[in-house]
This record gives sequence, C-alpha cells and structure tokens, in this order.
Amino acid sequence: MKIHEYQAKEILRKFGVPTPRGLRCDSVDEAVEAAKKLGGPVWVVKAQIHAGGRGKGGGVKLARSLDEVREHAKAILGMQLKTHQTGPQGQTVRRLLIEEGADIRKELYVGMVVDRGTQRVVMMASSEGGMDIEEVAANTPDKIHKVAIDPAAGLVAKDAEDIARKIGVPEAALPQAGELLKNLYTAFEQTDGALAEINPLIVTGDEKVLALDAKMTFDDNALFRHPEIVALRDFDEEDPAEIEASKFDLAYIQLDGNIGCLVNGAGLAMATMDIIKLYGGSPANFLDVGGGASTEKVTEAFKIMLKNPNLKAILVNIFGGIMKCDVIAEGVVSAARQVSLKVPLVVRLEGTNVELCKKILADSGLPIISASNMADAAEKVVKAIAA
Repeated sequence: MKIHEYQAKEILRKFGVPTPRGLRCDSVDEAVEAAKKLGGPVWVVKAQIHAGGRGKGGGVKLARSLDEVREHAKAILGMQLKTHQTGPQGQTVRRLLIEEGADIRKELYVGMVVDRGTQRVVMMASSEGGMDIEEVAANTPDKIHKVAIDPAAGLVAKDAEDIARKIGVPEAALPQAGELLKNLYTAFEQTDGALAEINPLIVTGDEKVLALDAKMTFDDNALFRHPEIVALRDFDEEDPAEIEASKFDLAYIQLDGNIGCLVNGAGLAMATMDIIKLYGGSPANFLDVGGGASTEKVTEAFKIMLKNPNLKAILVNIFGGIMKCDVIAEGVVSAARQVSLKVPLVVRLEGTNVELCKKILADSGLPIISASNMADAAEKVVKAIAA
C-alpha cells in the first residue's frame, strides 16, 4: 500500500525524523492560506501523487511570494502530471503539499527495503541525493553504501553514524544524522514497511539534517495490524479495477495488452505472462485468484477483466494442488455463463481431479478452447485473437 508524501512525513515526525513544516491543501485558496500560516519568504508547492519524478514533470515549484504560491497551485492542481513512474497517461493532481523553504547545503539519499537474500531490512545511502537512485546504482555503484540490520538489535548507533559519515554528513551533524537514521528504521519496522525512501535527505546551512522528501509503502499482508495506516489509503490514486479486485481478495494489475490472464499463484501468473509474450501476444493484466478460488471469485475476476475495453481473449491457467480442478472448472463455466462471455476463452487446468475437470468443460456446451499445457494454451490464445 502506498501513501502520499505529506502522510509519510506525518508518520516519520511521530518517530522523531525531522522534516520541513508543511500543510496539505486541496484548493488554491487553501494553498495560499497554508503559506500564510507557515510564514517565511519562500515556500515549495508540491503535487501529491503516488509516483516519483514529480519535480521533473513540473509538479514541484518554488514560490517567493504569495502570488507565486497562488499561481503555482492553480497550475499544478488538476494537471495531468506525467513522470517516469506514471506512464504516458499521467496522474491527476488532486492534492498539494505547501512547505516552508529550506536552506539546502547538501543533498543525500537514504532508503530501506526488505532484502530477501539476507532476510533483513537493508538501509541504503548515498551522497548522490536528488538523483534517480537507479542511475547511481548503474553508473557509480561505489557511491551506494549498505547495512543489513540485525532485527534483534535494530540499527545501532555505530552503524548509523558510520553510514552517515560515508555519505558525507559533516562531523558536527553526525550525532543528529545517526539519530535520524535510527528513528527511520524504527518507523519502518514498527509500521511493517515495505519501502521507505528519503530523496533528498538534506544538510542545511546550519548543519541540521532534514527529510526534504519522503516516500513509504507498506506490506499489504500486515495492514490488519495498522488500521491507522489503512485509513490513509487514497482511492483516487488507484485503478478502479484494482480497487474492485481487492474487495474479493484478488491480486489484479491492469496492463497494456489484450489477453486477459486468470491464474492461481503469483509465480505461475508471471510465467503465464512470459509465455504469452513468447508466442507473440500481450497480456492485458496480472490476476492471481489465490489458492482458494471459489465460483464467486472466478466470476468477479471475469467481470473485472471484461471491463478492460482492450480485452480480446482470456487465458485461464490453473494448477490445482490443494485447490481441485473440478471446482475451478465449475467456476469458469458458471462465470462464462453469468457474464455472457463474447471473447475467446482458452483454459489449461492441471492437477487434482483434472479428468473430471475436462469433462465439465466439454459438457458445458460453451465454446471453451482446451489446452494441454502452457505452451499449447499460449499458442491457442494468440491464434484465437488473430482468427
């Protein structure tokens, strides 16, 4: 689950991570009033969307007067902001963050992710703040410093100050920077974070360290422990089909292709999309119905896929282990009838009760195209579109 910058900063401040003062706004007049409340000669008008690269897309502007605050707020609110993370369609800006200006002496980077290799949270930091960290990693990997954090001890002071020193924090600011990094880890750990990123982390002219930007995402599987974070969810930033899918515990992500995929298990879903591409097709979605798919879930999955105007065929690829193939077959037949399916449907089922499954499909009277394996399924669904 993603949240906005202003929300991430509210969380970080609760854990002792200093940030500039700022106020969330939903209108131009609110933006001007926020600047008045904050005071000072300089403000930053920042678009709030669930994507990075806002500054490059024109979504972050410096204002040196209240008139400029109004001008920038008017230009940014409602704009279709396009960044490298939004895709060509962009995202509509519905909210702003008005922040006090900062005296930036140095820009740094710090981020945290869960590293499955070490089975620990890894903190990454770099002296190259304000840049895309992917570019830094590709071109100057020696400028990225990492520490794998022992979950029993947490981020200890020695490691925190050591990584701060390596990225160029001045000696006078090391104690504060070390405390900031420790608090950042605590916030990440106690909120079940999946990613935290401060880019840039700045050193000010008076050698204070501040989180000038903040991005946080959270482990969906742990949200039951954090109703206060669930309350921060912004449905305006999410795809309506993905919101609908989440109501039925379906993992759904819409893509740019025209072949709908209904699969059980994330790994099999990824492999299914790969083999569709191999045979010259293009997947319209990632859709994992999970290990306990029911007729209702399969039906809802069909309905969600069919809302995509680009959809031209559906491929069902299920491996029935604990989940029996005949149950899935009944669900597929029921779903196809309920939605009055008018696009080609290719089904490949393997596993428990597969013979009974094949009989159910054959006896359904529906124009279902059966496939014997993944390659056969991919080939048939691509040919069905071309026919």
